[in-house]
Amino acid sequence: MDEFNDNLIKNEVKIFDAHAHYDDEEFDNDRDELIKELQRNNIVGILNCGSSMKGSEDSVKLAREYDFFYAAVGIHPEYADKFNQEQVLKIRNLLMNDKVKAIGEIGLDYHYDENPSRNIQKKAFVSQMKIAEEFNLPVIIHDRDAHEDTLEIVKSFPNVKGEIHCFSGSVEFAKEYLKLGYYLGITGVVTFKNAKKTVKVVEQIPINRILVETDCPYMTPVPYRGKRNMSLYIYYIMNKISEIKGIPIQEVSFNTINNIKNLIGLR
Repeated sequence: MDEFNDNLIKNEVKIFDAHAHYDDEEFDNDRDELIKELQRNNIVGILNCGSSMKGSEDSVKLAREYDFFYAAVGIHPEYADKFNQEQVLKIRNLLMNDKVKAIGEIGLDYHYDENPSRNIQKKAFVSQMKIAEEFNLPVIIHDRDAHEDTLEIVKSFPNVKGEIHCFSGSVEFAKEYLKLGYYLGITGVVTFKNAKKTVKVVEQIPINRILVETDCPYMTPVPYRGKRNMSLYIYYIMNKISEIKGIPIQEVSFNTINNIKNLIGLR
């Protein structure tokens, strides 16, 4: 960590990780120690997103334990076949906690054949969008190889706002989401050599609609690609955005923190 902590502190670069999974088993051996280290090193906020019911419950526990953690609760499309009325009730109960700031990670994932059917995924997605609408909460949306269907469902809920997590669509899709009031999440992918599409999106969309996120323990940026991801590595994502947009990294930091605070209703 020391390699770039000096740059974070010297340049007054602060980080709000808009999408993390510190409940993941990859952190079981050193979770508390790592989180305390993050808090000491310019990480001002983390939105921990549930994927399963257990992940949602664990996200709320983390948010209760650490002041700078917030939770999103929801069922990922990978587990859409397990989404039922009992889980709806559990999610609604979790929403009673004031540290729960969003519904997520929800959406569609057509990448893997072993995932639940598209119809089952859509049903779970729509049900959770309805919960978000009812509770006036933003959504954190997963869209993998399902751009058209995801956009169609999002458009059917004009009163719901949110973020497209790890945005992987075209500039045209990006602009459609901006019209709907959504933010776009940029991960470590933007630092990869083959990330031409993501770089183009960052070039074209305004800085006040960009969120930075780890998706940790996944999506680790260069130069740590292949290792376990963590919120401090967002420095490299912001540095790349700074380079692409030709603005100081401090400006990227300031705007991305404001953006996530605006989305989840923090002051």
